[in-house]
Amino acid sequence: MQSKSFKTALNIFIIVFAFFAGFSLNNSDFSVKDIASAAKIIGLEYTPAEMDSMQSELKDNLGSYQKIRSSEIPNSILPALSFNPLPVGIKISNQNQPSVFTESENKILPENTAELAFYSVGDLAQLLKSQKISSVELTKMYLDRLKEFGPKLECVVTLTEELALKQAKKADEEIRSGKYRGLLHGIPYGAKDLLAVKGYKTTWGAVPYKNQVIDEDATVIKKLEEAGAVLVAKLTLGALAWGDVWFGGKTRNPWNLEQGSSGSSAGSASATAAGLVAFAIGTETWGSIVSPSTRCGTTGLRPTYGRVSRHGAMALSWSMDKIGPICRTVEDCAIVFDAIYGRDDLDQTLIETAFGYNPDININNLKIGYVKSDFDHDYPGKENDLETLEKIKNMGIELIPVKLPDMDVNALGFILSAEAAAAFDDLTRSGKDDLMVRQIKNAWPNVFRASRFIPAVEYIQANRLRYKLIQEMATLMETVDIYITPSLEGDNLLLTNLTGHPCVVLPNGFNDKDCPVSITFTGKLFDEAKLLAFAKIYQDATDFHLKHPPIFQ
Repeated sequence: MQSKSFKTALNIFIIVFAFFAGFSLNNSDFSVKDIASAAKIIGLEYTPAEMDSMQSELKDNLGSYQKIRSSEIPNSILPALSFNPLPVGIKISNQNQPSVFTESENKILPENTAELAFYSVGDLAQLLKSQKISSVELTKMYLDRLKEFGPKLECVVTLTEELALKQAKKADEEIRSGKYRGLLHGIPYGAKDLLAVKGYKTTWGAVPYKNQVIDEDATVIKKLEEAGAVLVAKLTLGALAWGDVWFGGKTRNPWNLEQGSSGSSAGSASATAAGLVAFAIGTETWGSIVSPSTRCGTTGLRPTYGRVSRHGAMALSWSMDKIGPICRTVEDCAIVFDAIYGRDDLDQTLIETAFGYNPDININNLKIGYVKSDFDHDYPGKENDLETLEKIKNMGIELIPVKLPDMDVNALGFILSAEAAAAFDDLTRSGKDDLMVRQIKNAWPNVFRASRFIPAVEYIQANRLRYKLIQEMATLMETVDIYITPSLEGDNLLLTNLTGHPCVVLPNGFNDKDCPVSITFTGKLFDEAKLLAFAKIYQDATDFHLKHPPIFQ
């Protein structure tokens, strides 16, 4: 511990140094040298005369910043500026057709209820509708698995047992009386713990918020309740939606408990893969559905930006956040998406468009591309990906080589950082960011602090380039309906998160450590129906999604 005399001497040294260096310690006053140092940080140079002229303007701006900081701005408040993913001239359909789902074969209830843990949503729905099993029985089975395996995987923040049994009982009563709501009626699921649920904590996976209670239901939670689904758990996320480390530990990959599940939808992918829930809700800003789905062998849908309401969800990046399902099959993703997409008067960023999923499509009428340059690189999982391309060719499809827009999209990545720093401005200024578990350079506390130095002008300029990127992607998507890329290789993951395009990530084999790998299909804006239908055709021609982590079977 430092002595009082040492601290006093240190403070005197700083004051003397600042005086001779020409710096002021008063944050309402600053010198030309202060301006020069700040300009250097953002890569600009000004003459002494120019900097002298700036001082009064900069002081006025600082006064405005301080007034803004005196206002309380909750994470739930959106900026007045909204991101629009629509390219110029695009026409989107509002003529919605009812979705059509594959009819499950007549299932026989196994003697051991635990064998249902890995059934698809469609198969579970058939058993529930025919009353071969009750929602209460199914819910208790999943709750038992969550209690048994949740601690091992570190994938559960809160069990919502009381709510789940209440919802399950109601589902059974409705099904018995002939009031069947659809394929999700009575199906137990888990939600990433950045979605608010009334009466339960919403921790965002981070120490500063681990006791936070938001007294409302997120719109996605409401929509699933209306569909009759049963919420059994709030699942882990990496703190403030980064990675798989949260305040209670590190969420595990069910295929290899020595490895994290990746993130940030860490618990959603881990719990689904291990058969602890029938499906889960995740979110993605830059890979948070794609990455854990790849690691855990689940199938995920990242919808088009503006498709699913984010009301009641933690905001990380208002122009990039998206909510989607993590499931065991492509069609399960379609079933869940059919329930959660669409209008919500509480979220003004939504764009009303049709869905109308139908798996009965003629693949010969589809134009399927692939980003050849990405597959030409050497990267982990390449052999599996090339086998996927060969499989698709053998299905009678001629693959069209395509090129992504020629732009350094990584240079635009700070858009997310700037928005995230604003979303958690109070956390940084209060010093409570010191409570976060991860304090390394490559973690939110450091990124939030550094992002305070991103100039507003550069943020706007980056978004202007983003507009250009959207137009160039529209040109690409005129040539194909869907294109294929490695899930984590190249620029596609960031690029499509910036442009708002939908993708399906699904397992396409295993690596040399017997852990899953994946492939990604990217579709046109708001064309999830066609994207999912094609992905289902490919998945049905494989059996990777039917394999499950041995220690959880």
